[in-house]
Amino acid sequence: MRTRAAALCAAAAVLAGALTAAPARAGAAPAPGPAWKKCGTRDHPTLQCASVQVPLDHADPAGRRITLALSRVPHTARSSEGPLLVNPGGPGGSGLALAGFVASALPRSVADRYDVIGFDPRGVGRSTPALTCAPGHFAAGRPASVPATAALERANLDRARSFAAACGRKYADVLPHLDTVSAARDLDVIRRALGAPRISYFGYSYGTYLGAVYAKLYPERVHRLVLDSVVDPTGVWYRNNLGQDYAFDDRHRALMAWIARHDAVYRLGTDPARIEARWYAMRAALAERPAGGTVGAAELEDTFMPGGYYDGYWPHLAAAFAAYARDGSTGPLVAAYRTFGAVDRSGDNGYSVYTAVQCRDASWPRGWNRWRADAWRVHAKAPLIAWNNTWYNAPCAFWPTAPLGRVNIANAELPPALLLQATEDAATPYAGAATAHRLLARSSLVVERGGGNHGVTLSGNACLDGYLAAYLTDGSLPRGDGAVDAVCAKSPEPEPPSAKTAPTPSRGSALHGLLGFRS
Repeated sequence: MRTRAAALCAAAAVLAGALTAAPARAGAAPAPGPAWKKCGTRDHPTLQCASVQVPLDHADPAGRRITLALSRVPHTARSSEGPLLVNPGGPGGSGLALAGFVASALPRSVADRYDVIGFDPRGVGRSTPALTCAPGHFAAGRPASVPATAALERANLDRARSFAAACGRKYADVLPHLDTVSAARDLDVIRRALGAPRISYFGYSYGTYLGAVYAKLYPERVHRLVLDSVVDPTGVWYRNNLGQDYAFDDRHRALMAWIARHDAVYRLGTDPARIEARWYAMRAALAERPAGGTVGAAELEDTFMPGGYYDGYWPHLAAAFAAYARDGSTGPLVAAYRTFGAVDRSGDNGYSVYTAVQCRDASWPRGWNRWRADAWRVHAKAPLIAWNNTWYNAPCAFWPTAPLGRVNIANAELPPALLLQATEDAATPYAGAATAHRLLARSSLVVERGGGNHGVTLSGNACLDGYLAAYLTDGSLPRGDGAVDAVCAKSPEPEPPSAKTAPTPSRGSALHGLLGFRS
């Protein structure tokens, strides 16, 4: 996952009060609760921080312990619905700042009834140990993603092998315990530490799979479950990544069409196909001569991929594209890369956890010929990120830890859950939500028809937010007659900036800064 600087506003930067939360034993006194300390920010002044210790290996609860960082916005109403754990996805995403965002974005009457709990999953951010397998792995100057020559393919393969080897050398004792099931068991340790008989859970993106796995393991301990932008639980993870490639290509073409509609601003023409051809010509030129010595073909793909997650970035990306395509100006493109594509230390950590969890969660092809054949097959129809995404996940072909099997999340014991999904989402395509809806008995699926953003609630769509608020208030869910229970109109597309009006920060941009770019 790629995390922008906005996601690093560590609202929970000061962590204190480590808690050893051993599994409860019959007749044992309850463990003390986390030692919460103030760590508020200007935007979230009531935020508190603490930590909890969990077993590295849940099969050995008396063995080595690791620490998870927590954040909290406590409830203020007289009666409480208990804890609401929130997760931004990834795997590898920090949830500490997300707690403050969710508590402030929900209606006050809803948020006041929950202790909104953020957490850094094992290996992430402020939790310890925090993984960083190969600092600078995504530094500018990478080989072009599309292996037009054997030398380019060897260079990218060497990078993937070396990353996997570095993880194995540095974290041999930790990697066998970095997986979604272990992370789900951590959630139950947090529940016990909070003294709650049940928890509610609100997850975006990969966080939907984490929440579904928790619900599979502990259905009786779930109060309410919200899954936004739902991972296909049957495609974990190799097949899901192939599906993303096609979906991101569709979203990129939507961006090209948007630029065509705003030709008066960007002056790249009114034919989306010709604009798209100019974009690929730009990529080819940058492969030969990187912009500012920094933005080559791979970095360009990294820069534009966030546009597939959130259309609020389209005006910035279009302006950088237009400046280069029309005038050969590289400054805006370099600036866009630094904003949207560059990976910092937090991103190094996020990617390390991403690979560790995804490579461990399920089987991946071990023979490179399968990866190569699939990548070229997809590239023929969806050339935007087919190879970029292949190299991003390629360490799994060489991972030093044996894979587990994916979890069958089918669940008839779980209380009714709420699923929310945009039909044109690229990171978690719509079919995944439809599948999860079928597997989670009595769940309700609310669809943003025509919407393409990834992470659709609490970003400005009043219809979607209304269903979320009603469910968190009293468990109310819409019930339809078909595969979908309710439909919301899509959020309006962005408008190019006007010289007369300064851009104002939106709730959508705040959310997507926290969710990151890779799931």
